[in-house]
Amino acid sequence: MDRPAGTLYVIAAPSGAGKTSLVRALMAADPDLELSISYTTRPPRPGEVDGEHYRFTTPERFQALIDGDRLLEHALVHGNHYGTGRDAVEHAFAGGRDVILEIDWQGARQIRERFPDMVGIFVLPPSREALLDRLNKRGQDSAEVIARRLANARGEMAHATEFDYLVVNDRFEDALADIQAIVRAQRRSMRVQGKRCAGLLGQLLAD
Repeated sequence: MDRPAGTLYVIAAPSGAGKTSLVRALMAADPDLELSISYTTRPPRPGEVDGEHYRFTTPERFQALIDGDRLLEHALVHGNHYGTGRDAVEHAFAGGRDVILEIDWQGARQIRERFPDMVGIFVLPPSREALLDRLNKRGQDSAEVIARRLANARGEMAHATEFDYLVVNDRFEDALADIQAIVRAQRRSMRVQGKRCAGLLGQLLAD
């Protein structure tokens, strides 16, 4: 894949840290961002819609996507497979849009190999107690699943230092503002603005 015209943002977090809610609010406030909908082999939770929250698929179909090189990254998370489709990301970049990937640290490693310029953002909960409370309040998983997610959270958070930015989701509004500030700063970086302002720079520097 050619170097993207837009910026690729990877947002990761342990389950219950509020990543999905933050991403939804970020997308609602910024029309220039496009969310890549991940494939998954896990069953839908109550209220989830295929093609909106995830692209729900079978293990056999997921393996076919891997074999056909149609996934930019894929990983086994909490016993289910997740992956980012190549076609949707390529289409967004072709239109010059920035892309958000809501994936885990394993996928982030694979994406960075393909896109060294990606911007990695890791979202942390304010405490382990808050993380457990949020998992319980979701009311979407069994006690067994919640216990497994909490046990896996420490291993996931151990990879937070592999990302470019850390955002603590204590007050939702503050965490959202932090991520929005990261996006705004990235759009003013020389990598992005240097291309957009090449003509202006040429005029200003002309004799």
